[in-house]
Amino acid sequence: MRHPTALIGRRTLTAGLGLALATPAIRRARAATPVALGYTATLGFNAAFIAKDRGIFAKNGLDVNLVLITLNSNIPGALVGGSIQIGGPTPTVMLQADDGGLDMVVVSGCSGIDPDNKTDGLLVRRGVQIAQPADCAGKKIGVPGLNAYYHVMVRKWLDDHGVDWRRVNFVEVPFTQSADVLRSGSVDAVATGEPFSQRIVADGIGTLVVAASDIAPGGTPSLFYAATRAWARANGPTAASFKQSIAEAIRFQAADPAGARDSAGKFIRLPPEVMASVSMPLLQSDVTPQQVGFWVDLMAKQGMIQDKPDPAKLLTP
Repeated sequence: MRHPTALIGRRTLTAGLGLALATPAIRRARAATPVALGYTATLGFNAAFIAKDRGIFAKNGLDVNLVLITLNSNIPGALVGGSIQIGGPTPTVMLQADDGGLDMVVVSGCSGIDPDNKTDGLLVRRGVQIAQPADCAGKKIGVPGLNAYYHVMVRKWLDDHGVDWRRVNFVEVPFTQSADVLRSGSVDAVATGEPFSQRIVADGIGTLVVAASDIAPGGTPSLFYAATRAWARANGPTAASFKQSIAEAIRFQAADPAGARDSAGKFIRLPPEVMASVSMPLLQSDVTPQQVGFWVDLMAKQGMIQDKPDPAKLLTP
């Protein structure tokens, strides 16, 4: 018969060995870096939705909390104020914040213009006559953030056709309210994206006047994942893990579109039957200086920035 002391010693050794083996996993779990990510209610953020829902962020050592921000133009203030560490501003919002001295940089690409998407863009209310750019003069158009992506895109469309966009009354309308505001007659048209643009057409509230993909080249960034330069410098490994997670989530969407829709529905909060008919966005984790330069030149032309920054210096390594 074994001596009780020997048995106790062996059990203690086994328990200690098990604890030793488990410790690295415990440490990894405890070491997960908290990151608050500010987003707006658009499918352009689907890589983040997937990375959160499918555990990709967690696998890469990040504890990401997604924070819904109603208007895109509020994201720079949230970054500087510290309520979020990474946000999803449109290129126009980020560049204008930089021009104002906030010093933001791109951590990762987010989404871009899909040349095959003929749903997102400017939609006119049923009964309102807007068939060409000149018809917009004197009209009230809702955009999801003044000086944000859709606002600047519509102004580019008007400017390209010789129409003074200063003759248009632009007002802020969050994505989630675009269909309701258009239906109520509060605005004559809205610039918005899926799934809200799709709902407007499907419910007979309005029709598409011009698609975003007909205004700018395919692949042009529509959203960035950005941070303050100070945060990006102090948290290089975290920023790198974030971008890696976004790239993995993009691959997931390509391999499993149905699963990607399911993840999106949990954050956009639309029923499965609606999400099933929505096209998935063009996601991209890489951003080139030339792509940033497109927006720098456009914003300078519209008088939105005083200085033209070096696009390469706005990208993290």
